[in-house]
Amino acid sequence: MNDFSKIQQNNDFSYDDKEVITLEWNEHIRRRPGMYIGKLGDGTFADDGIYVLLKEVLDNSIDEYMMGFGKTISVIIKEGIVTVRDYGRGVPLTKVKDVSSKMNTGAKYDSKAFKKSVGLNGVGIKAVNALSSYFLIESIRDKESKKVEYEKANVINDPDIVPSKEKNGTFISFTPDNEIFPNYEYKDEFVENLIKNYVFLNTGLIINYNGKNFYSENGLADLLNENMTSDPLYSIIHLKGDDIEVVITHSNQYGEEYYSFVNGQHTTQGGTHLTAFRESLSRTVKEYYNKNFEYADIRAGIIAAISIKVEEPVFESQTKTKLGSKDMGPEGPSIGKYIGDFIKKELDNYLHKYSETSDILLKKILESEKERKAIAGVTKLARERAKKASINNRKLRDCRIHLNDYKNNEKEKSCIFITEGDSASGSITKSRDPNLQAVFSLRGKPLNSFGLTKKIVYENEEFNLLQAALNIEDGLEGLRYHKVIIATDADVDGMHIRLLLITFFLQFFPDLIKKNHVYILQTPLFRVRNKQKTIYCYTEEERLSAIKELGKNPEITRFKGLGEISPDEFRNFIGQDIRLDPVKMKKEDLIKEMLEFYMGKNTPNRQNFIINNLVVEEDLAN
Repeated sequence: MNDFSKIQQNNDFSYDDKEVITLEWNEHIRRRPGMYIGKLGDGTFADDGIYVLLKEVLDNSIDEYMMGFGKTISVIIKEGIVTVRDYGRGVPLTKVKDVSSKMNTGAKYDSKAFKKSVGLNGVGIKAVNALSSYFLIESIRDKESKKVEYEKANVINDPDIVPSKEKNGTFISFTPDNEIFPNYEYKDEFVENLIKNYVFLNTGLIINYNGKNFYSENGLADLLNENMTSDPLYSIIHLKGDDIEVVITHSNQYGEEYYSFVNGQHTTQGGTHLTAFRESLSRTVKEYYNKNFEYADIRAGIIAAISIKVEEPVFESQTKTKLGSKDMGPEGPSIGKYIGDFIKKELDNYLHKYSETSDILLKKILESEKERKAIAGVTKLARERAKKASINNRKLRDCRIHLNDYKNNEKEKSCIFITEGDSASGSITKSRDPNLQAVFSLRGKPLNSFGLTKKIVYENEEFNLLQAALNIEDGLEGLRYHKVIIATDADVDGMHIRLLLITFFLQFFPDLIKKNHVYILQTPLFRVRNKQKTIYCYTEEERLSAIKELGKNPEITRFKGLGEISPDEFRNFIGQDIRLDPVKMKKEDLIKEMLEFYMGKNTPNRQNFIINNLVVEEDLAN
């Protein structure tokens, strides 16, 4: 019997009318949530699904504000329950049930009502409803109120319209379903960042979150000041038009840093508007100085943001992180022409008007040009060296799916482990998922790159090959992995290597950290086991708890290095239950000052800091 005959006899491959089913709208969302909100998650990361649920509700309130209705929005999140109250016009009372439970239902299809709305597909709050264990929507309009309550998008209460003394607006309360978002928790840091972006893009709007007011007087200029971790070289250039707002400055950091928005949506992956902005800015500056500058020199160290409003925007995914539209609207100009004309006129005028700024910018461009030319020869040799080193065989065990493989839904799982030594990299290589996890092996400790120019990136073999493996020489657009994971031993040497790698990224590729791509792998310090159970412990507290749980005289193993953990065991630590600590930067973390303190030559100051903050612990091996 051939293989095909065997398959035909296997009932698991039957295909008849019983195999064809039609799902209700809410069941389809619950079975395929990724189609509607991207990833799931428990709230550990800013792009986890529970924040998308909040955003879908807030977007509707923001649309009302953009139309001129309701200057205040209240958001309360307590014990996992989210409530959002706006003071817009309120949903038409006879349509409250439809807009919350009928797919492709909404007012945004009529561009006269919502000309430049965030979303046009009529899915938003329906997805929130379907993915919540409890969902309540209430609309107050012209002294009357209508509400509907749901459990997992099934109606549990649908009372009649009743009189109301409340102000017009919409009230929504929902509890994300624990079956879909196990052990979820909203983190204030991520919620506040989301809210700040809303108020930066809508000057005059007040959002009250758990009793704290957020508002902005200076729009995108406030956004830049909030996010900059390097001092600006000149005052922020702030340009505004009917459907466009732009802010621009430069610093002495490496790379380019952008924040882009469409109709209030933070397009973290850019799109046609950001491409047009970068191109037109470079061209305008080049023409202003009438010099044959390279675009890369003009944009080196730039920190900028752009926000545009587009009719019926088309995004490349349901989560709206990358704009695909080519035109400003069905009858509008192309996005490239609109942005290009605006930048050409307004930025050129600004540079002519403020000669002090144009002088500082010229000096910065000339410095960038000088450095680029100084390393041009080294760069060419370094690229040739990277090819000859055959990094795919020698330093890099690559994976099959990368971040830039946008056709694959698991692209965000793609990661690279940076580890030291053959034993540690060998364990990870044997344990990893070769589809999604790559391994880069360091040889010894990296160089302390603080205070060095980018020339060292090409002269130093380790840095050169790491840069080539990540594909970040020309910026993050080519980044091959969503997560860059530093995997070193939990000892003094391992900590030092972590610090040296973070210094390298902060010095030359700060956006890699600012865009939340760098993580530290947490591996267990102990294994506690008896004949019935094995517990891996990451802290002394977990070790003591495991000993108490397992009872008398369990076997305790202290892991001193990654190379001591067998590949079979390592599979437990880099799989579904992987523990990662994100490397984060706050507004207060000025890169130059921070690196000067920790990695500079101020030995007495650093020594005093260590002595004053030293914590003496018991020997964990005992």
